[in-house]
Amino acid sequence: METREVLALRKRQVLILFVLLRLSLAGLESRRYSVAEENEIDSFVANLARDLGLRVEELSSREARVVSDDNKNHLHLDLNTGDLLLNEKLDREELCGSTEPCVLHFQVLLKNPLQFFRAELHIKDINDNSPTFLDKEILLKISEITTIGTTFLMESAQDLDIGSNSLQNYTISPNSHFYIKIRDSGEGKIYPELVLDKSLDHEEESELRLTLIALDGGSPPRSGTTMVLIKVLDINDNAPEFSQGLYEVQVMEDTPLGSWVITVSAKDLDAGNYGKISYTFFHASEDIRKTFEINPTSGEVHLRALLDFEVTQSYTINIQATDGGGLSEKCILLVKVLDINDNPPEVTMSSITSRIPENEAETLVAVFSVRDQDSGDNGRVICSIQDDLPFMLKPTFKNFFTLISKKALDREMKAEYNVTITVTDLGTPRLKTQHNITVWISDVNDNAPTFSQTSYTLFISENNSPALLIGSISATDIDSGTNAQVTYSLLPTHDPHLPLASLISINADSGHLFALRSLDYEVLREFEFRVGAEDAGSPALSSEALVRVVVVDDNDNSPFVLYPLQNGSAPCTELVPRAAEAGYLVTKVVAVDNDSGQNSWLSYQLLKATEPGLFSVWAHNGEVRTTRLLSERDVAKHRLVVLVKDNGEPPMSTTVTLHIVLVDGFSQPYLPLPELSPDEVQDNSLTIYLVIALASISSLFLFSVLLFVAVRLCRRNRAALVGRSLVPEIHFQDHLVDVSGTGTRSQSYQYEVCLTGDSGTNEFKFLKPIIPNLPVYDSDRNMRESINFQNSFGFSIQ
Repeated sequence: METREVLALRKRQVLILFVLLRLSLAGLESRRYSVAEENEIDSFVANLARDLGLRVEELSSREARVVSDDNKNHLHLDLNTGDLLLNEKLDREELCGSTEPCVLHFQVLLKNPLQFFRAELHIKDINDNSPTFLDKEILLKISEITTIGTTFLMESAQDLDIGSNSLQNYTISPNSHFYIKIRDSGEGKIYPELVLDKSLDHEEESELRLTLIALDGGSPPRSGTTMVLIKVLDINDNAPEFSQGLYEVQVMEDTPLGSWVITVSAKDLDAGNYGKISYTFFHASEDIRKTFEINPTSGEVHLRALLDFEVTQSYTINIQATDGGGLSEKCILLVKVLDINDNPPEVTMSSITSRIPENEAETLVAVFSVRDQDSGDNGRVICSIQDDLPFMLKPTFKNFFTLISKKALDREMKAEYNVTITVTDLGTPRLKTQHNITVWISDVNDNAPTFSQTSYTLFISENNSPALLIGSISATDIDSGTNAQVTYSLLPTHDPHLPLASLISINADSGHLFALRSLDYEVLREFEFRVGAEDAGSPALSSEALVRVVVVDDNDNSPFVLYPLQNGSAPCTELVPRAAEAGYLVTKVVAVDNDSGQNSWLSYQLLKATEPGLFSVWAHNGEVRTTRLLSERDVAKHRLVVLVKDNGEPPMSTTVTLHIVLVDGFSQPYLPLPELSPDEVQDNSLTIYLVIALASISSLFLFSVLLFVAVRLCRRNRAALVGRSLVPEIHFQDHLVDVSGTGTRSQSYQYEVCLTGDSGTNEFKFLKPIIPNLPVYDSDRNMRESINFQNSFGFSIQ
């Protein structure tokens, strides 16, 4: 079965084939319309919907628009009616000058599918311009001996209209000396000539003033006038003569203002004032007079304005040379303007789609046209975009191009593209125009949220307040909008013994994790669960991460004294021989703390003593020793109070009461040991290892264990100590006890205590916790008590 993407691709291929077919057919069509100039805005021109064979609603659905070749909005299309209307008043003379016919070329552009139609709009002339003389007065100097029938060239009038509306006739005001003769230039223009009909007499009338009238052929006709001043001169029988009748010159269009163009020259055989020649432009248009100027004395022609090949390619200038007697001659100056590459290409955007979806190929982005007003290679252009972009240009019709995507795009790799359309001509130097288009890629939900870490480890202290923020997890989605909105949730745990729902909650929006109840390090040291992150896309995508919560110990347990027992009915008494020397090890205070780390580090301090200064307690190991040699004067019974304090913040403590009795009557007095070799010292070292496993045991069990220890230790005090110290060896196996009756398993600790040396110099070597590898939580089953005392006490006397 074909997938939806394959079907869509086939549809686009058929659409492209259809567009190309329609484009090829559209290129063969060209429609012609006409309208009179000066019609009002929104005047009707034609119904394009009917002419193109389209329904009116198709014009809107296919985004029909009118594009003029000169990039000006002369026309607009009413999409509601299909009518082509004037967008402005059209002035034929402004648009086309004297060119006939006056034609505006335009195209009708349709999208979806893309299609072009060529058309022409012919602008018809109306008689809206009167003939105009550029000079308000014409001066003629005529010799009195001029023969009858002599003709004098007159300045012609200008009429911007064409055909029958243009200049058709000249007349002159009634007089007895002159009449007007019409001369045809052979180029469709007429010029007036003043013809002498009666001899002049300078002495009788030295000047004449006449009115020259120019008439057009409009209905009604329009007219223009100028004054003709005729000065009657004395005899001048030689007219000026130019060295050549036609002057030709080529001028680059970028020639600077004031530059010399050419020098024309004429000679007159007369002497004196009759031989002085002056040069003027004759029958020159306003455009020529604005662009060029001639020195009346030297005949030098200079530029008065900048040339523009794209406006005018050549100028034909009539130059008249007149002598002091009024005789004149003319020549023609042909100025050809040479094109330079001074116009960069022009880019006109017809349609732009600024946002296209990701994961789709061959998407239309823009339709545009290009042109260059220069000629030849200067006007030929090439069009390109950057090579590293996933877009391409395709020529479509005439000078139109389309910009489309090459392949399916990925918004997460790049969400925005800046496309620069570069149009370069082939002139020297080459000129270019760039047009920038920003294309945004719209998002689809094709990425799942990603956690910042695959696993998280969070720490808090125990005994926390409920609803305490313990940390945050974070996931991001590289999609955008709702596709990137992430919500968090706790995933179901597969461990039936972990009541996750009663321990932790998560804020679905922020990913903040909260403890729902107070945690106890001694009950639950750590636990793990998984968190899910899901986006809001359709369909939604998700991912998950592991979170490990480690409960940090708080100093919430006081030290617990293992030895000597404090809860027994009969206190334990330590026996010390009066022969003991200073530093004699009397006993050791052994205590543990259920906390961890420095919260379980213990120190010992002697608070009270029956006889101050006789005994001391070592702070780091709880050893009780004599501080001096005992004597008969010392009292027999002593009571010591020892403070046991942990290193937590704030510290917690407990006190221990010791009972000591000084005894006599041993079989032999206490003597110092002889010097031993290192091997002998090693062999005779006395070591006691006390391994204790405490698990918050019940009162009854704790009392039984401690009572058993107390009995065995008390026996040591009643034994006769001779020579070297008595060495008890005590082993307590690990045990786990359910103390609450609710199935909660307690924590377990092991401590190893080592005493080395003889009875006089034994030192506390270490007291270190041994953490067994026990499960961190157990919510449903009770732990059975397992107690095994092996070799509880062993005595050896050497």
